[in-house]
Amino acid sequence: MKHRRISRRRVAVAGAGIAALAAAGVTLQNANASEPATSGPQLRVLSAPAAGNLASTLLKDLGSDAAGSYYDAQAKSLVVNVLDRSAAHTVEAAGAKARVVANSLAELDGARTLLKKDASIPGTSWATDPVSDKVVVTADRTVSGARWTKLSKVVDGLGGKAELQRSKGEFKPFVAGGDAIGGSGGRCSLGFNVVKDGQPYFLTAGHCTASISTWSDASGKQIGQNAESHFPGTDFGLVKYTSQVDHPSEVDLYNGSTQKITGAAEATVGMKVTRSGSTTHVHDGTVTGLNATVNYQEGTVSGLIQTDVCAEPGDSGGSLFSGGNAVGLTSGGSGDCTSGGETFFQPVTAALTATGTQIG
Repeated sequence: MKHRRISRRRVAVAGAGIAALAAAGVTLQNANASEPATSGPQLRVLSAPAAGNLASTLLKDLGSDAAGSYYDAQAKSLVVNVLDRSAAHTVEAAGAKARVVANSLAELDGARTLLKKDASIPGTSWATDPVSDKVVVTADRTVSGARWTKLSKVVDGLGGKAELQRSKGEFKPFVAGGDAIGGSGGRCSLGFNVVKDGQPYFLTAGHCTASISTWSDASGKQIGQNAESHFPGTDFGLVKYTSQVDHPSEVDLYNGSTQKITGAAEATVGMKVTRSGSTTHVHDGTVTGLNATVNYQEGTVSGLIQTDVCAEPGDSGGSLFSGGNAVGLTSGGSGDCTSGGETFFQPVTAALTATGTQIG
């Protein structure tokens, strides 16, 4: 890539002082919830974004009778958890699968609230898993001794509303993303080019902009200055271009081609996604959890997307996408692209809304 297309230089910032992120551990696993019931000839074949749109409509219509949803990638259908057969009929009439589960969203949200109050331990995470109908709590390898005992006691007290699992690695923010960007504080990856008030900007990770304020591309040419930085709490930063460079709405696929990005989409559990980053380039995977909470050493980040896509330091801020839709910005996780692991992403839709930007 000899031309300077910054959209193809996604950067992930590495700051040595950034503490480990404990990402919310949600896996697509079978639990003691009932199996999805088929809805006969009315079952609709849906793409993941279309399933997400249908889920939003159904969950709003069902209100407290809904208990979450996920995308069945193999059947290409939407599965909606409900609390009774009356609600199941509504779901099936809309062309989705319904299954009756034990735990309501209110009960699972209550479990999350208790975890936040009593178990906000660095190296831990939790997220609601609609497949198991539980809050899945994950502890990385740094959680031991009294902290592990405390965490186990809190999870046990939640009964069938939560379960505890281990991560082999250590949760931490990643430093790098699509194409490489960097500054005096380290290296990250550019996420997505966006527009605000007719002016060009790009999104990357907030833990990157917390360490670096002036950005350069891989050649060392200065390209931008921070406009906004959000971390912890959330994990996104907005950078305004200060140099005349191309900034097309696309993602580097690291094979001589790019993926055109035409819009943004909400993540859905079960959605197939692709990540591009400056350290490990392009890797595929699946969304395994939503609204994940990660307890980093520097603070807690909430509302993240959990996936089984691998990533490594330097991939931070990089692009998570599904087809032509922007989905997330690489935040952190554990493992690597040799042994695998889990990675967490800041939802792009939330970052666009907060910064008043749009894909352009």
